[in-house]
Amino acid sequence: MLEEILRFVHVIGATVLFGTGAGIAFFMLMAHRTGNPSHIAHVAGTVVIADTVFTATAAILQPITGAWLAHEIGWDLTSGWVFLSLIFYVVVGLFWLPVVWIQIQLRDLARQAAASGTALPPRYVRLFRIWFACGFPAFLSVMAILWLMLTKPNIAIGL
Repeated sequence: MLEEILRFVHVIGATVLFGTGAGIAFFMLMAHRTGNPSHIAHVAGTVVIADTVFTATAAILQPITGAWLAHEIGWDLTSGWVFLSLIFYVVVGLFWLPVVWIQIQLRDLARQAAASGTALPPRYVRLFRIWFACGFPAFLSVMAILWLMLTKPNIAIGL
């Protein structure tokens, strides 16, 4: 029974990470395309909240439920697909943490531009490009983790 509960919570967490990440990327991109500082500020503010409430919570619970589930099943964390998924998880974190900071900066810059009635500053554009670029390795890594979890391929890793 514990294994089933852990598996369920772990899958829900993976779904939240994937879905929230995709949704945040979509809404931020659509807001950015408007060029409207007020609209961007509003969407970025919502995105920062969503990342805090959903993504951060799931990101914290995933390794806990994953390690606990692996223990219950008897999987070694340093073997095969489990270890590879942990590597991808670290990659996701390395790109997600700067993205969170960038989203806060984008929100603040858009708020300032909206309040002063000016265009978005060049710093906003530079940060948005970095934010956009960071999304690709993070999103692809999440997809790789999901594939590994679903297929559990026999991968030999010499540790």
